[in-house]
Amino acid sequence: MAVDPVTTAASNPWANAAATTKDADKAGLNYDSFLKLLIAQMKNQDPTDPMDASEQMSQLASFSQVEQTIQTNAHLRSMLQAEALTRAGDLVGKYVQSADDQVMGKVKEVEVYSDGVIVLTENNDKVLLQAGVVISDNPIVKTTPGDTAGGSTDGSGDDTTG
Repeated sequence: MAVDPVTTAASNPWANAAATTKDADKAGLNYDSFLKLLIAQMKNQDPTDPMDASEQMSQLASFSQVEQTIQTNAHLRSMLQAEALTRAGDLVGKYVQSADDQVMGKVKEVEVYSDGVIVLTENNDKVLLQAGVVISDNPIVKTTPGDTAGGSTDGSGDDTTG
C-alpha cells in the first residue's frame, strides 16, 4: 500500500503559518484502510498456510510510525505558526523600506497570511515582506544615487533584510 509523502517545511516560516492538517487527514484514512486490508487478509487467508503473525505486526508497526511522523509534522507546523506570529508582532514599531525603495515608514500593524506577511505603515502604505525589504530599529532615510551612507540615520548598521 503506497503512502503519500509528507510535505516538508519551506525555508520561509511565513509560508507555513496557516498550513492545514491535510496530511494528518490522509494518514487517518490510510490507517483505516490498512486495518480494513489487514482484516480482509485475515478473513481470506489460506487456512493451510496462514500469514505469519510477526509479518502482520511488522506491517502494523510500520504504519503506526508513518502516522506518528505525520502527527509530529502537524505539531511542528503549529510551532512554526506560533513563531511566525511572534516574529510578526516584533515588527510593530520598527521602520521598514520596501524592496523597490518606494515605500518607507514606521510599522503600524502586521497582517499574516498563509503565503506571506504584509506590514502596514503609519501612512497606510503596504509592504510585502520579501527579499530586499529593509527593517530597522531606527528611521530609514532615503539615499541619493552615489551616496554610500547606510540606511539608518545614526549609521549603526543594525538594518536587516527580510
